[in-house]
Amino acid sequence: MNTISIDIAILGAGTAGLAAYRAAKAAGKTALLIEGGPYGTTCARVGCMPSKLLIAAAEAAHELRHIAPFGVRVDGDIVINGREVMDRVKRERDRFVGFVLESVDGIPASDRLRGYARFVDNLTLQVDDHTTVKAGRVVIATGSSPNIPAPFKVFGDRLVVNDDVFSWDTLPRRVAVFGPGVIGLELGQALARLGVIVRVFGARGGVGPLSDPAIRDYARSAFQQEFYLDPDAKIEAMAREGDEAVIRYVNLKGETVTERFDYVLAATGRSPNVASLGLENTGLELDARGVPLFDRETLQCGSSPVFIAGDANNILPLLHEAADEGKTAGSNAASYPDVKPGLRRAPIGVVFSDPQIAMVGARFADLEPGSFVTGEVSFENQGRSRVMLKNRGLMHVYADKATGAFLGAEWIGPRAENIAHTLAWAVQMELTVEQMLEMPFYHPVVEEGVRTALRDVVVKL
Repeated sequence: MNTISIDIAILGAGTAGLAAYRAAKAAGKTALLIEGGPYGTTCARVGCMPSKLLIAAAEAAHELRHIAPFGVRVDGDIVINGREVMDRVKRERDRFVGFVLESVDGIPASDRLRGYARFVDNLTLQVDDHTTVKAGRVVIATGSSPNIPAPFKVFGDRLVVNDDVFSWDTLPRRVAVFGPGVIGLELGQALARLGVIVRVFGARGGVGPLSDPAIRDYARSAFQQEFYLDPDAKIEAMAREGDEAVIRYVNLKGETVTERFDYVLAATGRSPNVASLGLENTGLELDARGVPLFDRETLQCGSSPVFIAGDANNILPLLHEAADEGKTAGSNAASYPDVKPGLRRAPIGVVFSDPQIAMVGARFADLEPGSFVTGEVSFENQGRSRVMLKNRGLMHVYADKATGAFLGAEWIGPRAENIAHTLAWAVQMELTVEQMLEMPFYHPVVEEGVRTALRDVVVKL
């Protein structure tokens, strides 16, 4: 049995873990990255990048089918070759993973340890059956894994999660998607545009991450015009027959139907990877999910020299948040017991559906009723949006009723990924709506729709 003594042990070599390692080393501490799974971040392997590759193929097919209104036509059939689609997804995915692996390869071998770590006590870790690590501080950055509700296990190997989709050699013919959140919407719409028969089932009426009822209703209607989406599905029975998943449900017309699928995609959320860490052997206080209680600003677990960052703490499971949190956790581990709040940027989230969905700053659900004013714009008659035939969407912007401060926005519409950055900067700079309207707006651009919504706020203040 080997024994290693180290200043800071970091569990997990994903986005948060790598950022924590760099911060610890920059502070002059010795640090050890402990990783049992494959190197390469969730984003690169099974998240952001492969999903955008699939979406890009789907958008290409969709655009070709919808260019006639411009007076442009494609002679002949549009052929989608599933094997070629998935081949590019996997090849490009592997390139992105390769960039991460190059970064890991640049870390000295003495700072890396392969194996799964388990706490023996607060600062002693057992890594598989080969190494004991005695650390001065620990950063937990073990990421998250997809939730799989127990009833879905009836489907056996017909049940997949998003990780599995990007390993397909070709596109299936029929897929049922459970969970119209970010992953379910993105993959469900992409598969539908690539010719797959798709049914997307939800619960409790949710569509993506939206909390504003009006925007959620608009999004539901927009997506239902393109593929089957029931955000509040009534599932009567689920079974596995041969190589098919069989689902009986009540459709949107109130009819009971039974359909067969090649796969069932469970896009029903993710859980922090903490169950196998042996946290019960520590003095850390745990919540109902087994995650250590921690300070959201410093990421410190209680008053201990243990910190938790990235998807493992489940604050905002986004790459840029994981990177910031990793830096905070690593820096505070290095300076312990002198810890301080890390960088918290204005919240920003994007769903790469079509139309895109975005949320910036405070959500509708986060705001106290009566304390804010809502400005609205429809993109249906917005100039540049109509020019591009991308004129579907509705935006709500929120401003403080007393001060006129811009608080946030929720919307669905064209080029939301770009507009979201501008609005997030406005939130972080603590601008008022009046100050935002003093900024330049070019013509004709989609951002003129934002100006319309902001002017609507001024009228109502």
